[in-house]
Formats: sequence, structure tokens, C-alpha cells
Amino acid sequence: MRLRVEFTTEPFDLDEAPAHAVVAREVVEGAELDAVDVGPFGNTAEGGAEAVLDAVDAVLRRALTAGATRISLQVNVVEEGDR
Repeated sequence: MRLRVEFTTEPFDLDEAPAHAVVAREVVEGAELDAVDVGPFGNTAEGGAEAVLDAVDAVLRRALTAGATRISLQVNVVEEGDR
């Protein structure tokens, strides 16, 4: 099974990326995922179910530890035609 996760961490800071956003970016960029898109207001990553779920766990734990006060995320099953 393939999964796609979309997430944001808050609070936002438009002048400088907060520590929780940097940590979340490092997690998804360092994970064994097939596709990662990191942006200022949201991030998307895609890959095998285990890799995505492991990355989600790490993002939640590390971003909260780094000061995130809210993490919004959505996980979708990716069908073959959705790529």
C-alpha cells in the first residue's frame, strides 16, 4: 500500500522558519520516501505505508518537542492512477 501525507505545523512565522518546521522538514527529507514537497504553508510526502507511517510518527514527536502547538495532517491511500 502507498500513502500520501500532507501536514502543516504551527505556529507560523513568515520571517523565519520556526524550529518545529525545520525539524519536520528534516524528518521527511531524511525518510525513505519516494516524493517529498516542502513548502512554507504545507508539506507533502508519499511512499510505502511503513515509511510514511514511520515519518508521521517522527514528525509528530519531534515537531511537538521543538515547539509546535498544532500539527494538522491528512493521510490518503494512493491508488495507481493517482500518481
